[in-house]
Amino acid sequence: MAKQTFVVDTSVVVERAIADLVKQGKITGMIIIPNAVIAELEHLANLNQEQGWLGLEEIKQLRELEQQYDIEITFLGEMPSAEAIKTAKKFGSIDAAIRSLALKHNATLITADKVQAKVAEVLGIDVMLIEIKKQEKALSIEKYFKGNIMSIHIKENCYVYGKQGKPGSWQLVKLSNKKLSRDQVQAIAKEIIKKASYADRAFIEISKQGLSIVQFKDYRIIIVRPPIADGYEITVIKPLVKLSINDYKLNRELLARLEKARGVIVAGEPGAGKTTFVQALAEFYLARGKVVKTVESPRDLQLPETITQYSKNFATSQDIHDILFLSRPDYIIFDEMRDTPDFQLYTDLRLAGSECIGVLHAAAPIDAIQRFITRLEVGMIPSVVDTVIFMEAGNIAKVLTLELKVKVPTGMKEKDLVRPVIEVRDFSSKALEYEIYKYGEETVIVKIKKQREKEKQRKRFEIIETKKYFVFITGKKSGTITLYVDGRFTAELQLKHGEAKIKKKSKLGKFLKQAMLEGRQIEVY
Repeated sequence: MAKQTFVVDTSVVVERAIADLVKQGKITGMIIIPNAVIAELEHLANLNQEQGWLGLEEIKQLRELEQQYDIEITFLGEMPSAEAIKTAKKFGSIDAAIRSLALKHNATLITADKVQAKVAEVLGIDVMLIEIKKQEKALSIEKYFKGNIMSIHIKENCYVYGKQGKPGSWQLVKLSNKKLSRDQVQAIAKEIIKKASYADRAFIEISKQGLSIVQFKDYRIIIVRPPIADGYEITVIKPLVKLSINDYKLNRELLARLEKARGVIVAGEPGAGKTTFVQALAEFYLARGKVVKTVESPRDLQLPETITQYSKNFATSQDIHDILFLSRPDYIIFDEMRDTPDFQLYTDLRLAGSECIGVLHAAAPIDAIQRFITRLEVGMIPSVVDTVIFMEAGNIAKVLTLELKVKVPTGMKEKDLVRPVIEVRDFSSKALEYEIYKYGEETVIVKIKKQREKEKQRKRFEIIETKKYFVFITGKKSGTITLYVDGRFTAELQLKHGEAKIKKKSKLGKFLKQAMLEGRQIEVY
C-alpha cells in the first residue's frame, strides 16, 4: 500500500501542530516541507520575530520524530531569495508555490489558513485544515501580577522587577529570586506570541525586526530584541483600575465644557493616568448616545465593543482620515499623538468639524500647546485646540482654555502693536496665565504671572550713552540685570562696578539704538 504524501505550509508549521499530529498517529508517510516555507521562516528568524523561531523548532522536532515514527521528511521546491520573500507574502506567491507542490506530488495540503484551504479546494487539492484550539490558559508571566503590581519588567541576565502601587505613587520591587537567562526570556516571548495568535481578545499589533507589541486581553506587552536593544527585554503593563467619569468628581462646569469643547488635549507624563481618564471619557460620551471611535498606535484602550478602535499600524493616516470622514462619528479619541503626521491628522479632523480628544505626553500643561506651535499658524491653534486637561498622579491637576483675541499684548503700550493674541486661561480661576503671539518672525509664549511679578520688581535705571557703549546704571553693585524691550526678554547683562555695558556696534547695541529711536518701552529688572 502506497504511503500517503503531505505538504505543509508556513501557517501550520508556525502553530507547531504537525508534530502533535505525528505523535497522535494521524499523519504517516512522506511529509514534504517546501523550501519556500524554510526561506520564510529563516527570513522571520533573521528579523528576530518569534514566529520564525517557533517554526524552525517545529521542523527540528519533526526531524527527531522521523527516527521514532512512520514518517519521512523531505524538502522540495524552489528556494526563493531573501529579496523575493519580502514581497512574496503580499502577493500570495509563497502560498501559490506550496499549492503547486501539493498538486505536482498529488499530496494532501495541511494548513491552518482558511483562505489557503479554500483556494486549494477550488484547485482540486486534498486539504487538511487544522483548527487551532483556543485554549484560555494563562500566560506564565501572569503569576507576577499579585497585589497592586502595575507593570513587570523582564530583561535577560536580570531579576524580574515590578512597579508596585498606583500612578504617581509607586516603587520598584524585585519579583524573582533568580536572574533569567536569554533562553528563558526568549521562551517567555515565544509563549506570548504563540498564545496571542489564537487567544480571544488578543492580537499582535506590531511585529518587525527587534520589536513586537502584543495586546493580550488586558495586558499590553512590549517585546524588544537586538538589534534595537542590547538584549531581550519584555515589559508587561496591566491597568489596575477602571474608572468612570463620576470617579473624578468633576464639577458641572467642567463636565459641560467636556461636552461642548471641540478640541480637547489630555496631557501628562508617562504613568500620569491619561489612558484611564480617556477611557472614562469615551464611556461618558457613549452613555449620552454618542458614536465614539478611537485612533490608536498601538490599540490598548479597554473599551466596550460598541466603540470601534482603529489602528494606525494597519492603515495609513489617509486611510483613517477617509474612514472617519465617511463614517462621521460624534467623538474621535486620538491616543498617543507623537509625530507630525499624527498632529496633521488631528488638525484635519478638527478643522473639518469633528470633536476630537487627543492624548500626548507633556511635562507641563503649556508644553502640550507648544507641540502645536511649530506645526500650525498661531491664529489657527484655538480652532484646533480649545481645552487642555493635564493629568498628574491619576487626577486632573489643571485645565487650560484657549481663546483668540485681537489686542495689544500684556506689557506693551503702543496701540500700533495690536495683533492676534491667544489667551491661555486657567479654567477654574479664569486667570490669564499665558499669551501666545507673533513677534516679528518668532512665536513667543509669555507667562503673565511672571510678568506681573516683574512689574513689582522693576528697577529704576539710567542709560548713559558714551562714544562706544550704552551704560546701564541701576544702583545695584553686582550680579545681573535683565533687559526687556516692549515686555519681551531681550538680554541678561552682567554688572561690573555697578554698571552694565553694551557695545554700540554689537547686534544687541544696534537693536537697542533702534528701540530707543522708535520710543519702544525699555525696562530693567
